[in-house]
Amino acid sequence: MIGVIRGLLAAASILAATAAVAGEHPSLKVGVLQFGTVIWELDVIRHHGLDEANGIELEVAGFASNQATKIALQAGEVDVIVSDWLWVSRQRAEGVDWTFIPYSRAVGALVVPRDSPIRSLSDLKGGKIGVAGGALDKSWLLLRALALKEHGFDLARETEQVFGAPPLLNEQIERGNIDAVVNFWHFIARLEAKGYRRVVGVGDALVRLGVTSDVPMLGYVFSEKWANANTEAVLGFAAASRAAKEILRTSDDEWERLRPKTKAGNDQTLAALREGYRAGIPVRWGEAERADSRKVFGILAELGGKKLVGDSDELQTGTFWPAAMY
Repeated sequence: MIGVIRGLLAAASILAATAAVAGEHPSLKVGVLQFGTVIWELDVIRHHGLDEANGIELEVAGFASNQATKIALQAGEVDVIVSDWLWVSRQRAEGVDWTFIPYSRAVGALVVPRDSPIRSLSDLKGGKIGVAGGALDKSWLLLRALALKEHGFDLARETEQVFGAPPLLNEQIERGNIDAVVNFWHFIARLEAKGYRRVVGVGDALVRLGVTSDVPMLGYVFSEKWANANTEAVLGFAAASRAAKEILRTSDDEWERLRPKTKAGNDQTLAALREGYRAGIPVRWGEAERADSRKVFGILAELGGKKLVGDSDELQTGTFWPAAMY
């Protein structure tokens, strides 16, 4: 693992030296949640000089909410944010030229206490479920779709839902106030480190719904016009992101360095976060994944309706930036 990092850094040093001859690197500013998981990857990029190695100078701006990052992007205060392609498609349908390259395919899951009698979605009837992200949360909608397909009932009708912030919902299930929780992957990892049991992951739900490739739900989002005018910088950032992911995929030592940023209180939690992140690293991003994204859009649009997708009845052309495929 150390050899892999040394190899990446050696290549980075050569590229950085070459770029230095050409002149100053263009700046690329990313707006992120100040306590989100994206900062782990961006920290690796900057710590190992992967931005300079790929011809850019990375700047990171922290914000208090996802909505604040979107406002910053719209105001031109940052060049890039992290969001999902569903939001990008809706914005494009409204005339905004945002576009997307993959960041992560890590998705949420539904978990229960270890000794819970709940073994499948069918056992949730009459139960009380915590749902992070609200009634239009993508993980919740996909689990609803799976329950309809496999068990013939709608979780929204047959259960009581408690919507709330991710840490609050983790606290609620630990206190026994709810029977199950649908939460974002890193909050699920913290519960699993404490012995909570996964009933179904959203990735598994997608497979059972007929989505055969690994569709990354989250990505880096930016203006298509800006990207076309700064193609080398965006491709350099994408390359730096993949190099950072390779370090995080192969080096346990790197996770030890990041331990303070993860706020993992013990080794079990750090291991759960590490493995959850690694499981979410996109492996391929080509035509198959883009085709399956259209399937996912259809499933979500059917349940979420206009409140989720607006007036867009299909995934908009240009949602995925064409220059980034692998």
